[in-house]
Formats: sequence, structure tokens, C-alpha cells
Amino acid sequence: MSEFFQSNTQIIEKRWPAVAARLLSEDPSSLQADLVEGLGSTLSVNGIQLTSRHDRMREAQVQAASLAADSPVLHVYGAGLGDLQHELLLRPALAQLHVHILNGAVFSLVLQLLDQTPWLGDSRVQLHYAGDREEICLPFFALPSELVLADDYNAKIRDRLISETHLTFNNREFDPHAAHIVERLHASQTLMHVDADVAELFGTCAGMPVFVIATGPSLEMHFQRLRTIREQQPRPLFICVDTAYRPLLEQGIRPDIVVTIDQRIAERHLPPAGTSAIRLVYMPMVDPSVLSAWQGPRYVAYSPSPIYQALRQQFPRGELHGGGSVIHPAVDLAVKMGAGEITLFGADFAFPGDKTHAGWSDGELGPQLGAAKHWVLDGHGQRIKTQLNFRSYLCELERFIAGHPQVRFYNSSRAGAIIAGTAFHPELAL
Repeated sequence: MSEFFQSNTQIIEKRWPAVAARLLSEDPSSLQADLVEGLGSTLSVNGIQLTSRHDRMREAQVQAASLAADSPVLHVYGAGLGDLQHELLLRPALAQLHVHILNGAVFSLVLQLLDQTPWLGDSRVQLHYAGDREEICLPFFALPSELVLADDYNAKIRDRLISETHLTFNNREFDPHAAHIVERLHASQTLMHVDADVAELFGTCAGMPVFVIATGPSLEMHFQRLRTIREQQPRPLFICVDTAYRPLLEQGIRPDIVVTIDQRIAERHLPPAGTSAIRLVYMPMVDPSVLSAWQGPRYVAYSPSPIYQALRQQFPRGELHGGGSVIHPAVDLAVKMGAGEITLFGADFAFPGDKTHAGWSDGELGPQLGAAKHWVLDGHGQRIKTQLNFRSYLCELERFIAGHPQVRFYNSSRAGAIIAGTAFHPELAL
């Protein structure tokens, strides 16, 4: 035990005994740690520099400047080398600084190598494991290096931090004044005059079980069972997302409702033949030529997106949850129709079996397996490949589920990402 480690952990044991007990069980020996030098120096862990190697304190000042100077409570995710904590604690307005550990082994290593007692001993500081909380706290700064190094226990909070950090960037495509958006919404108005309001479906399936079917690779494991259930009476309502429609159809499974929201959806995703008995719920960004070819009843919905603000005043229609993916309004539709329980199929948010989607070739729907540089934990607790936007979609679905405790949510597959707030279906989960 190093002298630094002893003095650092004495403070932690006194102030946060539960955190100290967990830190003492961490194994920093599994990490590859190196001193990296430039104009200054820093610690590199598994090839990731914890801070700048040129000017750590200047970097911390820049990071601190992103947080309001008069905020009495601040949150830092990742302890780093203690530089940001030191900088923030210089603020006279700061009453509480919450430091959330993103990798216990990394923090334990830092405690062995460097004196962290000045900030650990400050009465304004509170120390936590990030994964002990279900949601992120605002306002925050998340150290970029530790977002990369986050361990399995803290991974869900890492995903929420990254999603929140990227929110403004991701929303740049949805400028209500963008020419292509204005043009598409104008073209949709002809259909909106004649199509039904999605609100007409709300409350029509009170207490019923509903299957919400997405296009993740694990869907392929359920085709036979879904075919069998589809022929039973009574049976759950089948709601599928647009890209799942064709794969289901090819397997002889006809959904009751299809949900589509994306301007890139084409007839190859939603072939119109034989759709007279299938309801289509859509948002006005979908190509009007695809919508008009649909033979069955059509229902208009909005998301909370600002792009629909002007249109909803002219054509009042029901609203469905928006979280970046079509899975969100599909699940919200099931809830608003009155579902007592919802079972998710193909909601993988990852690439189990080294596939991107069920029924589509690699890259046909956008993401390619080779571009998957990130991970989530699957239902077996193992890391599985994914991409950043899938992790954001997962975060938003988990938040939605947490906000609807009156509905039981089941997951049908352990192969994809584990979904907080769901249980594995006792009969259908594989």
C-alpha cells in the first residue's frame, strides 16, 4: 500500500465508508498504466490519457468554464487526476461538489499514485459511484477520458452522459426552418386533410397485452413463435416499426399496426400490396408517395419536435413520444392505447450475432457492423457491439419506461442490450 493510497483512503473511509469498501476491492493491476510526457505529464490508462500531457491545470480551467460560475451545486463524472475538482472548489459560490466515479479501478490507481487529499477532505465534496444512481445529475461535466474508460457497473450512466452531451449536435438536423423540412411538411398537408387522428386509437385496447416489434437481429429467433401466436384468439396486438414490416411479411406475420416517422422510409420498406387491413400510424415527415400508396387506414401523429409546432396549430393531432428512433412512438402508442403489458421484440440496440438488423443485409438500413466501435451490456452481462445513436435510443426508452410504472414491460431476448425497467418474459425470452 502506497503512502498516497493510505492517506487518500483514510479520508474516504471516514467520510464514505461504503465507497471505501468497494474501492478496496477494485483491481488496478488489470490496467495498463503509463506516464506520458509532453510540456507536462499525465497518466495514460489502457492507452487513454486521463488529462492533457501539456497543461493539466489550463485544461481544467477550460472544463470548469463550461459550468455556470454561480451554480451552488455541480456534478463531475470521472475523478481524473483531481484537477477539475481543485479548480471548481476555488469558487466561493459552490456549496456542493458531487464527484461520480466512472471506473473504480482507475480511481483506485490514481489514489495510489497521487495525493488527492485536498479535494477529498473538502467538506463540500460528496463521492459516489456513478452507477448507484439511475439517472444523471445536472449541471455536470463528464471527463472525456473516463467516458471511454467507464466500467461495466457505470456503463448506463456513461451512456446517458454521452447522450446528453450530444443532444444539441444530434438535433441540428431538425431545424423547423430548413428548406427540405418545410417542403416535406407542406407536401404532407394534402393527406393530413383526409387521414384520421392517432388520438382516435388512444384507449381502444385497455388492459390488453401488446407486442411491439423492432428490427434488431434477435427478432429472427422469434419468427416461428410470432407466427403461431398471430393465429391464436385472443392474442396480443401486434405493433411493428416500419423497417420490421417487410421481414415480418416475408415470414407470414401480418402486424395490426405499423408505425413510421422517417423521411428516408420508401416503398421497399413499406410495400403497399395487401395492406388494406393494416393500420399505418405516421408522422408528416414521411414521404407522401409512400403514405398515399398504403391501402389501409392511416393515422397522423406528431412528436414533440419543434418541426411540428406550426403544423400542429393548423392540424391538431395526437402526440407520440419522440426519442430519436421509431421504437419510441411505437411503444408510446401501445401505452396510450391502454396496454396493460408490453413485450418488446427485436429491441436490441446492439448487433448480436454480428448482425445489424433482422431481414436486412449489413448496411442496408444505414449502420454497418464494421463501424461499431462502442458497446453495451447484453442480457447475459456481456459486452456487445453497438453504435452511439443506438445507446442514446436505449437511454430514451429506459427513461420512458421509468415514467410509466403502471405498464409491465417485458423483453423477449437476452441477446440484445439489457433494458432497464423491463423483465425478461417468463415464456418468450430467449
